[in-house]
Amino acid sequence: MRKSFSLFIFVMALGGAVGAQTNGLPVLELSPNDRVLVLAPHPDDEVIGCGGVIQQALARKLPVRVVFLTYGDNNEWSFLVYRKHFVLFPSAVRRMGEMRHDEAVAAARVLGVQPRQLFFLGYPDFGTLKIWQQHWDERPSFRSMLTRVRQVPYPTAFRPGAPYKAEEILRDLTRVLQTFRPTKVFVSHPADTNPDHRALYLFTQVALWNLEKKLQPEVYPYLVHYPRWPLPRGNKPTLPLLPPNALTNSIAWRVAPLTPEQLQRKKVALKAHATQLQSARTYLETFLRANELFGNFPVVHMTGTERYALRTMDQTRAQEPPFLPEELTEWERARFVDIEWRYARVENQDLVLAIHLSRPLAREVEVSLYVFGYRTDYPFAQMPKLHLQIGATGSALYDQARKLPRNTARVERDADDIIIRIPLQTLGQPHRLLMSARTHIAEIPLDWAAWRVLELP
Repeated sequence: MRKSFSLFIFVMALGGAVGAQTNGLPVLELSPNDRVLVLAPHPDDEVIGCGGVIQQALARKLPVRVVFLTYGDNNEWSFLVYRKHFVLFPSAVRRMGEMRHDEAVAAARVLGVQPRQLFFLGYPDFGTLKIWQQHWDERPSFRSMLTRVRQVPYPTAFRPGAPYKAEEILRDLTRVLQTFRPTKVFVSHPADTNPDHRALYLFTQVALWNLEKKLQPEVYPYLVHYPRWPLPRGNKPTLPLLPPNALTNSIAWRVAPLTPEQLQRKKVALKAHATQLQSARTYLETFLRANELFGNFPVVHMTGTERYALRTMDQTRAQEPPFLPEELTEWERARFVDIEWRYARVENQDLVLAIHLSRPLAREVEVSLYVFGYRTDYPFAQMPKLHLQIGATGSALYDQARKLPRNTARVERDADDIIIRIPLQTLGQPHRLLMSARTHIAEIPLDWAAWRVLELP
């Protein structure tokens, strides 16, 4: 009797500790039949986002695979490289990629993952979102900014020599999914500010759609880069990792609580990524928290002509001043424009999208809207990939690099709101849509609206 009572007290205490860590969010559960696939944009993201989950899966003797989209050879802050005009020899950049590959292998060993369980695809760091946007089908392969090549240059890669083309990335992810057949997929988040993180999510989403008759794993995106998050910065192992204010209510979040032993091993694995800790130690150590965090936007199922709200910003975030990236000059800060989704609907065979701007566009500022259609009965590579550029006085619509006839898309302005109408026929009469929007000055990014998925009737 005393033994049973003691066990009861222990379980209740453990439940209270987990509840304190999770802040009331549901806990991610691994089942005995799970097969866990972790998709990382760069070496170190696997530890930051999923180092604890990887340990938990291995402790249960579950099959685990880790796939890296890039070798991290441009570094995740290549925007600074672009702005400061650093000059590096391509061979030195590739050696950096090889070094980050070796760091990832070392970090994996700390977590208990063997080299045979790792796959490095080798696509261009800081280039995969551009490949997603403009390098499908008959378009030429992408040329990497620093390595100066158009194909995977690493002999240790999953498929050395693979062209820097969107369908090649899709092919490799599809092959991994078909071969490993995961039940749970952990992937970077569609609201992440890093372009490679967004790209990996998008390619993964399309690959899973293509395979949905064969496998339907649960998908758990993890967030790494987001304004004013996580706070406070630094190694705070007793604090929970909670969602950003702006995404708290729009996403069904789950948490994976970590034991002190799992957290310590995650810390040691993160130290293996020495090149990254040298430049961003405080930020990276912010993810050494009491739990890991996962969640995705809900799919918007459009069944009629009514408006479907896409707004994600809650009242707390709306009252905060706009986030101004520190890399911006004073001149650029003065022209900063915040952007967010309003709603979507289908009307008279048109897709109608509404976005809100924090202020009118200055002459130098543009809005870029991306809308990609998907059909279950047509190759995605051949579907339209629309990019609508909206300036202070006019607009232009492109299908990748091909400019479409004037007025194919209609743009209406009402104070700080912009309403866009695009014929569904121009989108290829899609069954699903992937779409996002951003503000920018030439190639300098200002703000963005997260990628969202719409299901059409």
